[in-house]
Amino acid sequence: MRIDIITVLPELLDSPLNHSILKRAQDKGLVEIVVHNLRDYSVDKHRRVDDYPFGGTAGMVMQIEPIDRAISHLKSERTYDEVIYTSPDGEMFSQSVANTLSLLDNIIILCGHYKGIDYRVREHLITREISVGDYVLTGGELPAAVMCDAIVRLIPGALGDEQSALSDSFQDGLLAPPVYTRPAEYNGWRVPDVLLSGHQRKIDEWQHEQSVERTQRLRPDLLELD
Repeated sequence: MRIDIITVLPELLDSPLNHSILKRAQDKGLVEIVVHNLRDYSVDKHRRVDDYPFGGTAGMVMQIEPIDRAISHLKSERTYDEVIYTSPDGEMFSQSVANTLSLLDNIIILCGHYKGIDYRVREHLITREISVGDYVLTGGELPAAVMCDAIVRLIPGALGDEQSALSDSFQDGLLAPPVYTRPAEYNGWRVPDVLLSGHQRKIDEWQHEQSVERTQRLRPDLLELD
């Protein structure tokens, strides 16, 4: 899999993309993540990629020309399954979306910035708009890093235990059950006896019951989606 990220602030992506699971997956050759500085595609001598909006509204707007040049350059080298724009008014990013994207071969993520991008980009160059929540950030770099993390960990071989991702919260529409480790008792606080019983069917039943209870208590909205 290859993920190309287009941004005006590539430095913001240095740390999240080059540590932990994302770094190991890249080192193993499971994914290639390439960050492109949008300013490299500017035709302005000062490498500007933004300008004042028509209509006199506040803020600056990312220009269409450097974005088109960047995306066209990448498309001349390979075929892309999705060209994603990180936007607060896009579809909500979820585990289901991450699952779908993890099955693709090549994607582009365009990081929004300033007041937004020239709307013609969204009309003609973008195939999917994704939001990580109902709030506004300075730019799309952090959402891009979040999406990369959620997507890459699903690629077979990215995690040490390939079954681990399948038991994450939201994979089955429920929150994950509680987890415990040694010691079995600490300060008088005991691990539930069923987890120490060795009876796998009872353990599975307990874990499912706990997932349902936690979801009903903490995220009842997830159950309403069924």
